Formats: sequence, structure tokens, C-alpha cells
Amino acid sequence: MAPRGSRIRPGAARTGEIAALSQDVLDLVYELILGREPDGAGTASFLEGLRNGTLTPQELAAVAIASGEWWSVTPFPGLGPSLHFSRMMFVRSLPPAKRILDLGGTSLGNATGALVLMGYPYPFDDLVVIDLPSEERNELYREAAAPEVTQTALGPVRYRYHSMVDLSDYADGSVDLVYSGQSIEHVPVDVGDTVLSEVRRVLRPGGYLGLDTPNARVTRLQQDEFIDPDHEHEYTDAEMRAKLMAAGFEVVGAWGLNHAGPSLAAGRFDVAAIATARGLFRQIEDCYPGSLQLRQVRHHMKLGNLPSLHSHRTYAGNSIERRLQVISRQLPKGSLRNRVGGQAVPKNWKGRKG
Repeated sequence: MAPRGSRIRPGAARTGEIAALSQDVLDLVYELILGREPDGAGTASFLEGLRNGTLTPQELAAVAIASGEWWSVTPFPGLGPSLHFSRMMFVRSLPPAKRILDLGGTSLGNATGALVLMGYPYPFDDLVVIDLPSEERNELYREAAAPEVTQTALGPVRYRYHSMVDLSDYADGSVDLVYSGQSIEHVPVDVGDTVLSEVRRVLRPGGYLGLDTPNARVTRLQQDEFIDPDHEHEYTDAEMRAKLMAAGFEVVGAWGLNHAGPSLAAGRFDVAAIATARGLFRQIEDCYPGSLQLRQVRHHMKLGNLPSLHSHRTYAGNSIERRLQVISRQLPKGSLRNRVGGQAVPKNWKGRKG
């Protein structure tokens, strides 16, 4: 961590008792955030400030988190929280929009919804979260409360409880931004085409779709089976690009989350290395993401008809974090982007419906 220098503003005066604990505070911050003891440079830079009250423990922690060491070197304990961290960075990259649909965007224990909770930064006139009724969700994501409207500092968040495939209540060209986080992999390929067709219809000309989904190139390195038993198809980068183009979208921004290039080169899934390599990366084909592939796509053109909206039974479900149930239960409610896992099932489809 870089020396303190002039970047720390004076903090509140410390009491004598807190000042006496300054070395303990310094040791604790370094251990908890950077995973090591303070070195000589760090001690010289920060200890006196802790003692005389010009540096608060909170300010010291903020400096540690903002350091290049924390971002690039310090191991991140746990793939699930790391992926969630990276997904929050992607949410902050989404464009300003006044009318938003979030497919599967509930966040258990927090009625503001996942998009706002994960840091979407812009004011909006209307944000509609579409998700299944609680009783139709995986039991991990059921909750007694069913919020209808929540006022946030950015704007009102409304909830609609129905399938993400059925957007028939939303008029053509009525939405500026659709966010689909960890959803499309939960439905069969043809149903995914239907979802994208409906999204394209409700978006205004020039509107945006923000989409993230696991990258099969990396998840197949992790294990032979899908990383979530409720997944119906995990896409490679090339497959997802082709699917979006066929649906009438133009890719205008693409980022991967949690770089897995060294694991791919070695042919071995290194969970610790991938968790540590958090953030957004341009080599999307080499990234894992809990949002494995990230798309910010612009409404582009209308193509021919895709499978009928009414020929499927489905729901809006998205949760890479489900396979990390233990982690999500241990963290505070709402600290992960809680998603409803599941699948979309055509009427004549013979596969699993559980």
C-alpha cells in the first residue's frame, strides 16, 4: 500500500484510549484488507496519524481498499463474493435511462431491488422488476414479503410478478434499458430467442440491453456439468454474440468479469486466482464471470419472427450464486445479487422440470 502522503484529510480527534490502540488498529486493517502485517513504510506513513487523530480507522481502511495492492495482488477469499463485486462494476457501466426493466431483479431482504442495490448510478422515472411470484421460485429465494412499489433516491421501483418471457403488458418501444443479469442461461436456447425478441420489441429505437451470463469456455474447465443444475445452456462468447446479432442487436460494449486466462492456458481451474482477478476485462472470452459474459447492446434492427411467446412456460430466474448457497446464507441479506434459479420449459419439452 502506498504511503499516506497528503491524500488523507484530517479526521476527528481520537480519544486517548483509541490512540493507545493505534498499533492494533493498523495491524488489524492490514490483516483484514491486505492479508499481511504492515511494513515499515506503512507504519511510518499511517501510525502517527492514527495516534494524533488526523487519520481515522475508516480512512485507513478506505486507503487500503483503494490501493493497487488490494485490487491486483491481495487474494480475494471466495469466488461468489468476488463475482458479485465484479457484477456491481458492470452495473455501474450501464447507460443512463429513464424507463428500465430488470428481468429477475429481486434482492431478498431489500425492496430497492438488485439494480439499485448493486450501484446503478442514474436517476430514473420508472424501474420495473419482473420476477416470479415467491411461491413459484426456488425455495432458497422465497420470501414472505412481496413489495409492490419502493421509493428510492434514484426513483420508484415497481414489482411485477410474472414470467420474463411474457412482456405482452409492455408496449412496443416503451423502455430505454433492459437489464438481464444471470437469466438467459436458465432457459432453453429457443426460449432464450423468444426472450430477446420480446426485449427487442419493448426497447425504443436506440435503447439498450445489459446482459451477463456464464462463459461456457471457462465453466467447462471448472467442471463437466453446468455450474448450476437449473441451467439449460451455458454459452460461449461466440455463441452469445451470434445469438444477440440474430435477435437484432449490435454489441457496443463487451466486458468479461474475473479473468481466467492463466487457468485456461494451464488447463486447470484455479478458483483462488480467478477470484483474485476481479473486475472488468476486455478479453471477454477468457473470463469466468458470475456475470461471465457481459453485454451492453444497442437496439439495432427488426428481424423475422422467433418462437411464439405463448408456446412456452417459463419464469424470470437468474442465479449463478445459487451454487454458492452456503456463502449467500452467511452474508447479510441483499449482499449478493439474489436471483431465482430455474428454467423455461416448452410444452413439448421432455427434460427436467424440477
